Amino acid sequence: MQMNLKIIALVFIGFSQVALAQDKDENELGTETVTVTKAYTPTISDAFKIRSLPNLNDSIVVQKKRIDYSIFSVPVASTFTPAKGKASSVKKLPPPILYNSYASAGGGNPANIMGKFYTSRTIDRESNFILGLDHNSSKGDISGVALDNIYSNSKLDASYVNRESDYNWGLDLGVQHQLYNWYGLPEGVYDENTINGINERQNYFMAEADAHIKVEDSFFEKAELQYRRFWDSVKSGENRVIFGTGFNFPVGDENFGIKAKVDYVNGDFKNASVNSADNLAGIKYSNLQVGLNPSLTMLRDDLSLNLGVNLVYGLDAENSDSNFYIYPAVTASYRVLDENVIAYGGIEGELKQNSYYEFVKENPYVSPTLTVAPTDRQYDAYVGLKGQLLPNLSYNIKGSYTAENRRPLYKLNPRNDFRDDEKGYYYGNSFEVFYDDLKTLGIFGELNVDVNRNFTMGINAAFYDYSTETGNPAWNLPSITGSLFMDYQIGEKWYAGANLFYVGERDDFASIVVQNAPPSQFPATMITLEGYFDANAHIGYRLTDQLSIFLKAANIANKNYQRWANYPVQGIQILGGITYKFDF
Repeated sequence: MQMNLKIIALVFIGFSQVALAQDKDENELGTETVTVTKAYTPTISDAFKIRSLPNLNDSIVVQKKRIDYSIFSVPVASTFTPAKGKASSVKKLPPPILYNSYASAGGGNPANIMGKFYTSRTIDRESNFILGLDHNSSKGDISGVALDNIYSNSKLDASYVNRESDYNWGLDLGVQHQLYNWYGLPEGVYDENTINGINERQNYFMAEADAHIKVEDSFFEKAELQYRRFWDSVKSGENRVIFGTGFNFPVGDENFGIKAKVDYVNGDFKNASVNSADNLAGIKYSNLQVGLNPSLTMLRDDLSLNLGVNLVYGLDAENSDSNFYIYPAVTASYRVLDENVIAYGGIEGELKQNSYYEFVKENPYVSPTLTVAPTDRQYDAYVGLKGQLLPNLSYNIKGSYTAENRRPLYKLNPRNDFRDDEKGYYYGNSFEVFYDDLKTLGIFGELNVDVNRNFTMGINAAFYDYSTETGNPAWNLPSITGSLFMDYQIGEKWYAGANLFYVGERDDFASIVVQNAPPSQFPATMITLEGYFDANAHIGYRLTDQLSIFLKAANIANKNYQRWANYPVQGIQILGGITYKFDF
């Protein structure tokens, strides 16, 4: 009761104070005195962590009872037995059956015959013997050609190889016979009696032997000795000996290499030049080269650089003339974008040894009355890009500039109506070698596509611009060349392939010998040979693992184009045959 009275009294006093305050004039400013005895200095009190489990003193709180846990283990009998793991079986492909021999034979029009034989015999674990025979021949039968145009090429090769753990050596032997005819008579010049008296046949023979040795993990790398004898049916003959060796020495992180080469060729033609009115004096030649090629190879992460020089001593023993040549031998490549873009370039030169054998390989219709001299290739400078545009698409683009002295060019021999030595090559139907100083600007590009493991295709093209010292055209050199090829494995049984190539226009000229006059005064007529396409294809079917049949087609467009002046080629040719593989 007393508590309630106190509360009422306090409330009454509060209201009375409010009433007094309201009676004072609101505009009247009172005066009061405030005495500050001490400046305010704030402080921060220490913080105390609140207990997460505060102590409770309440007597009604129930105390937790302590519980002790224990595990009563009871063994349980089980009859489950897991099965042992077993690898899943993989279907194995049978390994391919390899045979050490095969024979192939075929025939077609016009009386074309081909035959091949190859065998590789293992003598022991370190050595084996290889024998190969290849033959191609054709009756010819070219439309509009007056002379016989039969063709034949047969070659037999044998080799022995011995492979040891750190070196290998071998011997190679080869013989070859080729039959060609100088059938390219100019049209409308000779009568039937003259044509019937021409002996247009030419036979070439070759025999060669080669010995080599290669060593692993040694300063001495290799050595090779080669000898070749080449001759024909009109008493021309040539000998050539080539010896080469190489050494390699590590120099810090680089490699220093040195190569040495000796190349000697000599021969004689029993017949005089077609420019001569008679056939009294033959032609002899003897050329020796001794070369040394030191080089330093540097390999970095993306850069490969080879710095070298080619030093050559050349001797023309027949004319007692000698010279010393220094050529650059520098090449480099740089990976710009891994395998996608690789830049490469170089500048190289050489004293190229020419020979009767090499001339016949390029043009079998040359006359056996040639001047044989080496070519001084001063430099061949080139730069290019290559790489992978896609995983299955590669490319190569190259630009080059070459300077050569004494570059051999093939040019028609003049007609010589003064000769009476019963030879079949001085009727304007053979070629001589004309030497000229030549500068060549070239652009080359190619693409190769591997569509899959069974189909591949490639295309390339080259463009050339020539400049000669004499002002003549670069005889029989095309300005444009190109080719397209493809190979297709159709399933397990069928396979096919094709190639198409194009050769642009070439220049030549026909002349006539004038007695007691230099060749520069012979009457001559310029000849422009048209460019040509040629398409070839083949298809085959495997009857068994050992037996297959094939069909080949050549010059599918059936064009009698002229590869050389006055020399039309055979039209369409179809050849079928059979191939058998076996162990022998």
